[in-house]
Parts: sequence; structure tokens; C-alpha cells
Amino acid sequence: MTTTWRMRFELSDSPGALARVTVRLAAADCNVLALHVMPVPGGVLDEIVVSAGEGVLPADLVEAVRAEGARRVGITRADVRDLVDESTSVLRAARMALTDPAQMPVALRSVLAADSVVAGEAGEGQVQLGEWVVRRGWASFTDVELTRAQALIDLVTSSGPSMRPVLSDDGFALVLRAGSAEDEDAVAALHSRCSMRTMFNRYHSGMRTVPRRWLHRLLSPPRGTTVLAQSGDQVVALGQLIHTGTPECAEISLLVEDAWQRRGVGAALLSALAADALGAGFSELVAWCLPSETALVRTAARAGLPATTRREDGLLRVSIKPRGQARTAPITAAVVEKSR
Repeated sequence: MTTTWRMRFELSDSPGALARVTVRLAAADCNVLALHVMPVPGGVLDEIVVSAGEGVLPADLVEAVRAEGARRVGITRADVRDLVDESTSVLRAARMALTDPAQMPVALRSVLAADSVVAGEAGEGQVQLGEWVVRRGWASFTDVELTRAQALIDLVTSSGPSMRPVLSDDGFALVLRAGSAEDEDAVAALHSRCSMRTMFNRYHSGMRTVPRRWLHRLLSPPRGTTVLAQSGDQVVALGQLIHTGTPECAEISLLVEDAWQRRGVGAALLSALAADALGAGFSELVAWCLPSETALVRTAARAGLPATTRREDGLLRVSIKPRGQARTAPITAAVVEKSR
């Protein structure tokens, strides 16, 4: 069984240097499927996609290229999408983000081969691109890559506002947008208009309103994202994506005002959160529901997202796969993540 790897390394810009690397990889039962060369100060940066034979480990590949003088070697798993040339990849990403701005983190992650793309302020080992924080552990970003990504952001930003008008199933106008501290009163009013059943399904307790101290956490959750659906001057729904600490899994929750349920709002929020999760590198979304509550499963199906369920600790654990681009049939979602 073969495994495909994506590698980056610096070589001296001298005749035959790359040829010697490929010969050594061939001797290790590896086939070079794609090659991209980028100039960097003091030499060149080579990126290759390699198909490695059975039993060939990543450490074997790193050792092979280092033996020919390669420096700053990085390696990560690759798939068939990495065989597309850079221009085609950028064009596809631009089309994705222009069609649905909620897909911007997914588009940037594709263009940069990044580990994650989220909104917020960059920390150590991260790069700031406008409102987006990008991270890649397996290799450093080049100036060429960052310039290309910034051009993509500029293109999409100039093509439309971040607060995008959308329509419900029955033709009512809404916008999907990020929540902020200024929305505390509107979110409190949303909860006050929800029925006891809706509140119980969301919080699994019999409270009628949310305590005021919860509002800030709902709007700016630690390690998370909040998306609001607004109609006129009222917030009618709220969705959250919370990073649980597990590398590939995040927790989600939805609250839709009773009068707006079964009108496509929940599916729009879920699609936006799924796009956000893909940009952050998550492969699973998990929600905890009452055993008799199946609304989220139906919402996931409507959004085009595969979902499975199982009973756990007296609750229904709903697992949703955010793979691919979710359908945005009733409402096209546009969201900017707020991360703390």
C-alpha cells in the first residue's frame, strides 16, 4: 500500500541538486508526482508530492532529502488535491469564496496548505492576514504564498460586505453575521421570546431566561465562534462552534426562535459553522441533544452534512462531518469568526 506525502525543503541553487534528491527518493521506492519550485533568499524552496512504497516512513523521506543537503525539511500527508497546479488551486479557491464568503477559511486553508485558518489575533507561530489567523506547523509560509492569500482576501472583501442579506424559505430577509458584545440586549431578547421547550432543548434545564453573566460568554466564547441570524432589528437565531481541545473535534449548538424554526435558518447557521470548522482543521462536529430531540439531525441533512447518532451518558450524541461544501439551499451563509 502506497502513501502520498507532501514535502518542502530548501536546496542550494546549483545544477543537479534537485536531480540528486529525486534519484535518492527513487532508490527508496518513491515516485515524485508533482514538483513546485519557489525562489527564497539564499537558494530555492522545493515542494514535492511523493508516493511512497509500503514500509517507507516519513522519517525515511526526511533522511533521504537531508542526505543531499536539504535544509528546513517539512512533511505532511497529501491527497489528490495536492496534484493540482498552484494557479488552478487558487482559481478554485477564489470561486469557492466568491460564491459563498462563509467558505473563506476553507479557501485560504486550501491555498496555503495551512493547518488552520480562524479569525482573531495571531499568537506565537501564527501569521496574521487581515482578520484571519493562519497556522502551519509542517512548514513555514513563504512571502509568495502570503501575498497570494492576501490577494484572495482582497478580491473577496471588495466583492461584497461581510453582513450579507439572505432569504428564508418563505422569502423573509435576514443576515448572518458574527456576534459581538454590542448584541447582548438583542440576544437576551431572543431568549425571552423562546418557548420553555426550545430553551430546555438547548440548555437541558428549566430556566426561562439566561442569566446576564452568560451573555458575554455566548457572544464571545473562549476558543469559539458565535454566528447570529438577524431579521430587521431582532436577532432570531444563534449558533456556536466551540473548540473542545480535541484536535479534530469541535462542539456545536444552535438556538432558533420558535417563530423561525423549520424555515431554513438552522440549516444556514449549521452550514456556516461547518465551513468555519473546515477552515480550522476540524473533521467532526459534535452536539449533545435530548434523546427524543432529532431536530439537529434533520437540520444537518438539510444542510447536506452527514450525521450519525448514539446514546451516551443519557443524551443523544450527534456527530456531523463538515467535509466538502455543505448545501446552502434556503439561505446562503456569510460569517466572520470571532475568536478569543
